[in-house]
Amino acid sequence: MKREDIPNLISVLRIFMSIPVVWMLLEQQFGVALVLFAIAGISDGLDGYLAKHYGWQSQLGGLLDPLADKVLLISSYLTLAVIDVIPVWLVLLVVLRDLVIVTGALVYHFRVMELTAKPSIISKFNTFSQIILVLAVVLDRGLVGLPELLLESLIWLVMATTIASGVNYVWVWSRLAMAHQKEP
Repeated sequence: MKREDIPNLISVLRIFMSIPVVWMLLEQQFGVALVLFAIAGISDGLDGYLAKHYGWQSQLGGLLDPLADKVLLISSYLTLAVIDVIPVWLVLLVVLRDLVIVTGALVYHFRVMELTAKPSIISKFNTFSQIILVLAVVLDRGLVGLPELLLESLIWLVMATTIASGVNYVWVWSRLAMAHQKEP
């Protein structure tokens, strides 16, 4: 292993960290789950910092980092729905958005041209709001009761940003695909 592989190794470890996070959520050990989720979040910042600061960016890392984020978030969302902490409809919306984006990216990549994925501002805000919702509901269940209005507002915020982000990706990639087809 080379030093340049450290960010990728951290991303792989974050993927595997989703297992104890899910386990602790299922066991309703919310304090432990919160600590593990926070460690995973810190690792996300760390691998990004190392990759950018030392020039250890790679194509594999460009795939592993968002994959690790998605695995952790989707598994947390699914688990929180199973234990009836967040609504199932929200989880279905989040998963549907990700499926639309991945399907669109694959179609664009193989039918139009090579895709260099770059998350939009609304997508970054969506991911941030999804993380905040997980932290808030786990915090509410484990350590400190939060106002119901705050939790409901976060649920609606995640819904709105999920829809906006999905529509944004479809709009932008559709327009890029049409512009590419018009080129001689």
